[in-house]
Amino acid sequence: MTNTLKRNDFPRRWMAPLLALAGGLVLGLTALPQAPRAQEATAPAESTGEAPFSTGEQNAIESLVRQYLLDHPEIVVEALQLYEQQQKAREAERLSAAIAEEAEALTADPTAPVIGNPEGDITLVEFFDYRCPYCKRMTETLAALIEEDPQVRVVMKEFPILSQESVQAARAALAAERQGKYNAFHFALMAGGGGFTEDEILAVADSVGLDTEKLQSDMQDPEIEAALRRNHALAEKIGITGTPAFVIGKTLVPGAISLEELRSKLAEARAKAS
Repeated sequence: MTNTLKRNDFPRRWMAPLLALAGGLVLGLTALPQAPRAQEATAPAESTGEAPFSTGEQNAIESLVRQYLLDHPEIVVEALQLYEQQQKAREAERLSAAIAEEAEALTADPTAPVIGNPEGDITLVEFFDYRCPYCKRMTETLAALIEEDPQVRVVMKEFPILSQESVQAARAALAAERQGKYNAFHFALMAGGGGFTEDEILAVADSVGLDTEKLQSDMQDPEIEAALRRNHALAEKIGITGTPAFVIGKTLVPGAISLEELRSKLAEARAKAS
């Protein structure tokens, strides 16, 4: 098989760094000083302000660079892979710093419900939406984690981003916290397969023993709306764009993960904290 590399073979996210790389190679070469001609070897050096290469020489260099990259495309791929790794490392450092800066808002907001052990030795923060199917899947995983690890503390960040029904469910859950029944209401909502109209939410609330009249009243409290706005602002600061998303220690973990992965990341966070 011939070793040819076409433009369409590159991921789109690589095109900008590829052009920068090629341009940098050309600029680097054209910035090299010319060797002095024999008759000028003894002449004193002086700046003429002229380009180091003539137009013809520069075109020849650009042609050589282009041909070299076409003949050795693996060099371009290696450079782009390194560039991508460096970008990911920088982004990870930025997110870690943002998480450290927002530690109190993440773990100690008094309006954020806590499940598991409130006095646990490790805190896991979850951003979720009640209409998110992956969040529903993670509910069983979290329940299993809490059952097997009595020292885990889970801070629940209501992050309704999928629909107005998501917002209603989030408001109802925060209102249920005021009656001391967040845990039961949360798991009942997640277990349901339907939508979250007001009637459906009230039916779930009634099934877990909530005072539905008080719930409806509390759902309209501006403090609950303010709590949801804070969660959205916090998510933006630390780079969360979807659900579910977890913060464990100083690490952001986007997406649904397995129980084994959760155990592993909690162990890492505990080791770093000790």
